[in-house]
Amino acid sequence: MWPPSDMVKTPDELALMRVSGKLLASVFEMLDGLDLTGMSTMQVNDLVDRFISVDLAARPASKGQYGFKYVLNCSINHVVCHGVPDPDEIIGDGDIINLDITLEKNGFIADSSKTYLVGDVPPAARRLARVAQEAMWKGIGQVRPGAHLGDIGFAIERHAKKNGYSVVREYCGHGIGREMHEEPQVLNYGRPGTGLKLREGMVFTIEPMVNQGTRKVTTTSDGWTVVTNDRKLSAQFEHTVAVTGSGAEVLTLRRDETVMLERRG
Repeated sequence: MWPPSDMVKTPDELALMRVSGKLLASVFEMLDGLDLTGMSTMQVNDLVDRFISVDLAARPASKGQYGFKYVLNCSINHVVCHGVPDPDEIIGDGDIINLDITLEKNGFIADSSKTYLVGDVPPAARRLARVAQEAMWKGIGQVRPGAHLGDIGFAIERHAKKNGYSVVREYCGHGIGREMHEEPQVLNYGRPGTGLKLREGMVFTIEPMVNQGTRKVTTTSDGWTVVTNDRKLSAQFEHTVAVTGSGAEVLTLRRDETVMLERRG
């Protein structure tokens, strides 16, 4: 099964998406230099808002999307995804926090997230974050023309389960370009050789959410924040990926991730 032509980006569109991806990577590199301990999640939101809007002369694409008022999702510890910035929510020593950020430049959007280890993080939480990042790269390692979406999901879930974790099924990666969410859906589970066949020029996110305990999740009363049912930890990593003639190009790659490129697959 081949994707319809509107899922495939032209070379000119891919060039613009590379610009957006590089700018978004620089946002995370800015955050890498901060000590998040004692900051509120709203402070982080406002800092990122200024950096994208002023320093990078770009647009924070999440702001206003689906009625969301902020530029990022901040998901601490047992929060799986879609955490809402709050001036009263303080990031503490030992926390893990996923920061999920989008950026639009020249009409094209990039999307990425990273789970930060804040201060003296317990070994079990560090291991979870490491395995979640590895699972994302296992998925990226499956990307090439002629592969299937099921190959990506299978690689992700296999790595998580091998390490004793579960993968959230209610949320997944997605096509991206002029819109934040385009077709196809990129599930974090699947069977090899099934699902949409990949074609050069397709662009989508890969974003596994890996839980310490049950994969079951609940959306809280704010309508956004998703938490693990057992309140055990969750970690997530995300990149925007383009299918190339020979494999994958990670459009939101950060400079600290060169070693991950070598280990993928």
